[in-house]
Amino acid sequence: MTRAFLIVLDSVGCGGAPDAEQFFNAGAPDTGANTLGHIAQACAEGRAEDGRSGPLQVPTLDALGLGRAVALASGLDAPGLGAAPQGRWGAATEVSRGKDTPSGHWELAGVPVPWDWTYFPKTEPAFDDELVAKVCELAGTEGILGNCHASGIPIMQRLGEEHLRTGWPICYTSADSVFQIAAHEEAFGLERLLRLCEDLAPFLHARKVGRVIARPFIGTPGAFKRTGDRRDYAIAPPEPALMDWAQADGRVVHAVGKIGDIFSHRGVSHLHKGKSDADLVDHMLRLADEAEDGSLTFVNLVEFDSLYGHPRDVSGYARALESFDAQAAAFLDKLGPGDIALFTADHGNDPTWRGTDHTRERVPVLVHGAGAGEIGLCAFTDIAASVATHLGLSETGPGQSFLQGSFP
Repeated sequence: MTRAFLIVLDSVGCGGAPDAEQFFNAGAPDTGANTLGHIAQACAEGRAEDGRSGPLQVPTLDALGLGRAVALASGLDAPGLGAAPQGRWGAATEVSRGKDTPSGHWELAGVPVPWDWTYFPKTEPAFDDELVAKVCELAGTEGILGNCHASGIPIMQRLGEEHLRTGWPICYTSADSVFQIAAHEEAFGLERLLRLCEDLAPFLHARKVGRVIARPFIGTPGAFKRTGDRRDYAIAPPEPALMDWAQADGRVVHAVGKIGDIFSHRGVSHLHKGKSDADLVDHMLRLADEAEDGSLTFVNLVEFDSLYGHPRDVSGYARALESFDAQAAAFLDKLGPGDIALFTADHGNDPTWRGTDHTRERVPVLVHGAGAGEIGLCAFTDIAASVATHLGLSETGPGQSFLQGSFP
């Protein structure tokens, strides 16, 4: 069989972005941020001992070239990542003017973002009167809560009780081009929240705001927690992307996780969702057995970013990497001679870094099933071109395939 599995480990960057000084966290540039490199250093120095211990242990990804990718991208020899690569490895550089999920995924799929995203000012209030009035109109409320830049879990805990008392939605943003609405699944209603976000999305997409995100939660004051019913309402890519190319040639496309949301559900044959990354990995393992000949499986695993990157939880991030690495070994064992699996990321989110936002970084490119050798520094769009070339698609986009040429 000839199949392709494109697996995005959300935020697992490897440093070295040449334009990092133009992107900021807590008022300072991202120069020097390195998600994988700094996690490996923290583990080796005994600074990531919560629920795990010792140097970072990711032998499956390292055998594909993870340590070499970190060194290539950033010049850092990451402790514990010194395996001799048995796969093809390199690091990719983004050109889109954003360090966010849509920008990264679109460009990985062959469509760099052709416009500047709209970002909300870091003021309080953050949202203009017209936008607030639109939310109130659609929600049927007299006001909103939040109206600021915030991290999702802290603002949920801080304003959840007032939300239950007033019924007003909690609205906030981040350094990304995003408008997020948190509401209690039972008191506000899950379907009401999803409808509010879906109806609001066209208004904000017209302003070039990339995503409206529904952030449902449950619980009582002091014990609120998010549910797995998050929904992203993303602006559609301006051009056909990798999944569209595959479908145009009659191929089956499996979207695992929030891939469907990121691409406005375009180019998706079958959507596989879950309440957690563990559920999504189960889908990935199942599709290694079941995906059709000639198919594309596109996976996003978000919890590296959402649960550990933004909260700056180094130990948690390391645990998640180690857990996935063990699952990756089982996944690769299921693949056949004509299959490739390509592991990469969409941006960074260095848990050792200042602030709470994504970090501008290069990303690792690790390929199983296509021999061994150094890819070198490549473009995000080269990933789409390489997957398309492997599948024999008619369209390969603006990138250049690194699966062609001479490798050992």
